[in-house]
Amino acid sequence: MTGVIGRDWRPRYLQLAEELRGKIMSGELAPGTLMPSETELADSSGLSRTSVRNAIRQLREWGLVRAEQGRGTYVRAPRQRVRRHNTERYQWEKDRVLLPEAERLKTGATEHDTGLSVDDLKFHAEYAQVKADDEMAAALGVEAGTPLLRRVYWTSSRNEAAPLSVSYSFLPYDLVAANPDLLDESKEPWPGGTQHQLHTLGIELDRIDDQIRARPPSPDEAELLDIDPGVSVLTVRKTSVDTTGRIVEVADVVLPGDRTELIYSSKLKRWNV
Repeated sequence: MTGVIGRDWRPRYLQLAEELRGKIMSGELAPGTLMPSETELADSSGLSRTSVRNAIRQLREWGLVRAEQGRGTYVRAPRQRVRRHNTERYQWEKDRVLLPEAERLKTGATEHDTGLSVDDLKFHAEYAQVKADDEMAAALGVEAGTPLLRRVYWTSSRNEAAPLSVSYSFLPYDLVAANPDLLDESKEPWPGGTQHQLHTLGIELDRIDDQIRARPPSPDEAELLDIDPGVSVLTVRKTSVDTTGRIVEVADVVLPGDRTELIYSSKLKRWNV
């Protein structure tokens, strides 16, 4: 067993990727720096070109570098990260509903997740009336073909072109139409968000159920979110249930996996001892 203790059993390409990540995080390889070529890294590390490619691919998946066709691989500037404390976030959104409008205007959910200010962000919203397909009808508990209000949202930092996330929200159209302002995308961003919009209809949420998955992005998602090959997206299927047990909204939130953290805290009951 001599010499085994302390040996690094990780693949050699991963060791190289970690070494390069350390140089990027320390600033030795600054944002905008052209990375050494595959040949240079192979010569300096003693690894094969294949292992070097795998190391660079790992750096791309970590969101630390980006490849530019015909130019090489460059160190990325640090990208805005999103930390969603979903359990605390949903209660914060509910408490905010009852605040005066001036207070609701001060900060929104994205600001809550990023620490950015309202002035740091660009918001985009698109509304359309659609018919529920079989999958969304089952999710909302309505008949297939039921009219729905489909809302697409994304928010980006003014310092980055790519959105921080994309949200696809579906609500029963007849439910929302009771307040015509809720059919008007020009009213976005709405002070107080969806929970306040529902409050104008007399609806109070009882709970929000999250279902989280990781999957490869669609080509459109990869382009919109500026995701490098090999990076997955996290999807949060968010189902909002009111105090009568009725599902009033289903939303699919798509987040880039290289710069998103989903954080949950679960309070556990004490043993009766």
